[in-house]
Amino acid sequence: MKKLIILFTIHYSLFTCIYAGITDFKIIEKATKAYEAKEYTKSATLLKKLDTESPQKQYDLGNTLYKSKNYDGALEAYRKAKGVDEATRLHNIGNSYFQKQELDKAIESYEKSLKLRDDKDTKFNLELAKKMKKKKQQQKKKKQQKDKKDQKKKDQKKNKDQKKNKDQKKNQKKDDKKQNKKNQNKKDNKKKDDKKKKDKKDGKKKDDKKKEGDKKKSDSKKEKKPKDKKGDKESAQSKAQKKKSKEEKLKEQELRRLMKKMQKGKTPTMMYQMGTAKKPRKDDDVKPW
Repeated sequence: MKKLIILFTIHYSLFTCIYAGITDFKIIEKATKAYEAKEYTKSATLLKKLDTESPQKQYDLGNTLYKSKNYDGALEAYRKAKGVDEATRLHNIGNSYFQKQELDKAIESYEKSLKLRDDKDTKFNLELAKKMKKKKQQQKKKKQQKDKKDQKKKDQKKNKDQKKNKDQKKNQKKDDKKQNKKNQNKKDNKKKDDKKKKDKKDGKKKDDKKKEGDKKKSDSKKEKKPKDKKGDKESAQSKAQKKKSKEEKLKEQELRRLMKKMQKGKTPTMMYQMGTAKKPRKDDDVKPW
């Protein structure tokens, strides 16, 4: 990593000799002192004040920005520094990409630099970038596997929770169904009990009414019975009297008729009333006169 921080630089003295005027020389001198004092931001600010847009200025500006960890600014300055040593410029571009962790672009820049000039530092940085890329790929793969594993566990847990919730809902549904059935049975039993009580009450009322009716009927019979017996007796007596009276009338009429007849014939008579005498036995002498 140490070699990544060591940049290939072109000294300010060279830049000064070629491009610097009196004013620019003072600015360059201050920029050089700031750079040596590791005041990289100050050095970059001073270099930006130079009127020239020469490749040397852009290259030196890129170095100061790189040292101040402004890698995007350094890349922009290095791209404008075409005209300086190309292998060195590409090496430093590769370093900037490496610091940004854009390893594919860093490898590409190092390989281009090596095509122009074989350099051990550039080779070292290239191998380091490749190792870093491989490591990142392994880490990425490992992370993907871990994420996949975690996702699988998460999905399993989710499915388990869903199954658990489903079972809970199913059991709850069963419990609710049982409870509803139990409540319905209670209602039905209550209805049956109420109906039995009502039927029992209605039956009792009917029995009471029947008993009351039977009692009234019985009382009515008791009241009517003597009267009926007496009435029947009187009716029978009345019929007997009527019958007797009729027979007596017939007897009287017959008696009168016979008396008249006998008087006409002047025959002494001896009369008896029919039906008054007992019937004679067979062994008795029957003597009508």
